Amino acid sequence: MPELPDVEGFRKVLSSCAHGRRVTDIDVRDAGVLRGVTTRRLRRDVRGRRFGEPWRHGKWLIGPTDEGPALVWHFGMTGALLCASADEPVHAHDRLVFTLDDERELRYRDQRKLQGVHVADSDDAVAHILCHLGPDALTVDRETFLDVLANRRGSVKSVLMDQSALAGLGNLLCDEILWRARAAPTRPARTLGTAEAGKVYAAMRRVLKSSVEAECVPSRRTWLTGRRDDDEPRCPRCHGPLLSRRLSSRRTVWCPHCQS
Repeated sequence: MPELPDVEGFRKVLSSCAHGRRVTDIDVRDAGVLRGVTTRRLRRDVRGRRFGEPWRHGKWLIGPTDEGPALVWHFGMTGALLCASADEPVHAHDRLVFTLDDERELRYRDQRKLQGVHVADSDDAVAHILCHLGPDALTVDRETFLDVLANRRGSVKSVLMDQSALAGLGNLLCDEILWRARAAPTRPARTLGTAEAGKVYAAMRRVLKSSVEAECVPSRRTWLTGRRDDDEPRCPRCHGPLLSRRLSSRRTVWCPHCQS
């Protein structure tokens, strides 16, 4: 599932491929990815517009256009944004294809179609789509982060994954962050002291920095992410066996020795 680092990568794709380019055509190959907008309206309102500088909040990507609406993407579990040449064969899961005035194509690819693309007519409409989100995990300051943990019920992992508390973190990132901070994922968030919560914040900053550079959550062998799918997964730090169980409906992996 795309998390904040993946969407940051998609932002870079949109910026490098489409910023300043005019949309000359839109091929809606599957209207099942359109959210609250028809094919006709999308073509009417976006064709002929130039893309502005895109921005991201959490797992959402916003692509404004000049004097027109903004496209707002959520990538669900399988979505991706790609830049392609016009002669490159269209993939079976390419749902939207925006032809640009330099004859390149911006393609929205999504196998499962669990989320998709919204069209927002104004800044207020964009704000309405994003109003349920907490502060962005990449830019949140330490004080705000500590307040989030202190004022939310539930386990620390469930709080980190709650997009209304903190936007952008997903399952892999949360497990990696808590492993780095030596915090048990089942620990009630409110019981973390200032120093412990500060370690979680510092771990989040380090993990996000590396992941944004990689445009994904890296599966390095020195990371928990690189061990979690082994047949007999072991902690990269202490080499003890890792535990796995469902928490907040998601598979959670941690080291019972390091994260006691």
